[in-house]
Amino acid sequence: MGASDRRTAADGEAEARAAQLAARGVEMVAMTIVDNAGICRAKTFPLARLPQVAERGVGMAPCFDVYTSADRMVTSPHLGGPDGDLRLFPDLDRLVPLTAQPGWAWSPADRYEQDGRVYASCQRLFARRMADRAAALGLRLSMGYETEWTLRRPDGSCPTTGPAYGMSRVVELSDYGRDLVRALDEQGVRVLQFHPEYSPGQFEVSTAPADGPVAAADDVVLVRETIRGVSARHGLRASFAPTFLAGGVGNGCHLHLSLHRGTTALHRDPTAPYGLAPDAAAFLAGVLERLPALVAVGAGTPASGLRLEPSRWAGAYRCWGVENREAALRLVPGDGHAELKCFDATANPYLLAGSVIAAGLAGVAQGVKLPEPVVGDPATLTGVPRLPLSPDEAIGQLEASDVLREAMGEVLYEAVLAVRRAESEDFAGRAPDEIAAGTRWRY
Repeated sequence: MGASDRRTAADGEAEARAAQLAARGVEMVAMTIVDNAGICRAKTFPLARLPQVAERGVGMAPCFDVYTSADRMVTSPHLGGPDGDLRLFPDLDRLVPLTAQPGWAWSPADRYEQDGRVYASCQRLFARRMADRAAALGLRLSMGYETEWTLRRPDGSCPTTGPAYGMSRVVELSDYGRDLVRALDEQGVRVLQFHPEYSPGQFEVSTAPADGPVAAADDVVLVRETIRGVSARHGLRASFAPTFLAGGVGNGCHLHLSLHRGTTALHRDPTAPYGLAPDAAAFLAGVLERLPALVAVGAGTPASGLRLEPSRWAGAYRCWGVENREAALRLVPGDGHAELKCFDATANPYLLAGSVIAAGLAGVAQGVKLPEPVVGDPATLTGVPRLPLSPDEAIGQLEASDVLREAMGEVLYEAVLAVRRAESEDFAGRAPDEIAAGTRWRY
C-alpha cells in the first residue's frame, strides 16, 4: 500500500477507533517495532493524535536497525549514524487497549521512507512480502509462537518453590496466571495453555495459531509486553532471555507452522508419509537445509548459544523427528503442524517468520526431500549434525545463504549481519555467567 492509499484507508477509521478507545478510558498509544537484536522499541503519543498519526506517521531514526541489545549503535554498508528519518504508521486493525496498563493502547507499526516508499529494512513488511510470495504460489501459512519466561522478585529471589511442571507452582502464582490469561483474552489473544516449565520460576504460555506470519509475530510481541505488564502489577520481573542462569535450562520461543493450499491442510494428507503432502514435505526440507543460517536470525546471540545444549529439549541438532522434542524440527502429526524448537526471544519474530518462509519456499521450488526422521536423543546417535556451536559459525552460515540474502534484500540482510557480528564481538572471551548477566534483563 502506497502513502496516498494508506492515508485514504485511514480516513475516518482512525477517528472512529480513537472514539472507541477513549470510551474505554484510553489516553495514550504505544506503537512498537522490533529491531534486529530482538528488542521491542516504542514511540508513544496521546490518543487524541491518532487520526494525525494514522495519516502522517511518527518519525523514527533508521539507526535502530543496527542497535545491539546493549543499545550500542553499529554500522552496516547502508545504515548507521545520525542521518535520516522514517515514518512509523500504526496498524489500526491491531490497535488494542492494554489490560495490564490502564489508559494505554498498543499497535505494531510499519515503517516507510519520508516520501512514502517502503523502508527496505522494515521487518514487518518483509514478513508480509514473504507471505505474499507464498500466496502467489497458492500457499498459505498458519503460524504461532510459544513464549517462555522466568520470573523474579525485585530483590532477585524466585517467587516459586515448587518443582518443574509442578502444580504447586500454579498454586503459588494462581492469581498471577489467572490475571495473565484474562488480560490476553481481553486483548484478543486466545490462550491454549499456561503452565510451569523446567527451571525455577519459569513459565510458558501457548497461544492459538494466527492466520498468517505477520499476525503471529504481532501476537508474540503483544504476549510478551502483556506478561511484562501483568508481572509488574504483581510485583515481579519477567525475563525472556535465552539464558537466565548459565548452566540452566533457558527460555525458548518456539515457532509452530502449518502449510495450506486453499482449504486443504498440507500437514494432514492421509495418503502421504507422516501426513505431509509433497509441498509440505519440501517446505520443511527447505527449512531444515537452511536451519544453520536461520539460527543466526532466530538464535544468533552468545546467550542463545548457551541455551542450545543437547538433551535439554532445546533443539540443538539439525534433524527432524516425529514428536521428538530433541530434534530442532519436530513434527506434530496429531495437531497437523511442525515446531521449530531452536529459536528464542533474541529473534525479531517478523524477520524470523519471513526468513523461515523464504527457506521453505526455496525447498518447494527445488523439490528438496526430507531425510529419514531421527528417533531418540540425537546426542546418543552418530552422524546427526549439531546446529552452529557459536554465533560466528551461525553468522558464517547466514553470510553464505543466497536464499536469505535475496529474500531480505541487501539493506535488511547487511543490517542483521552487522548486529549479530557486533553482539559476538561484545561478548568474545566472556564467561557464561557474564554472558547470562549481560542479557538477562534486556529481553
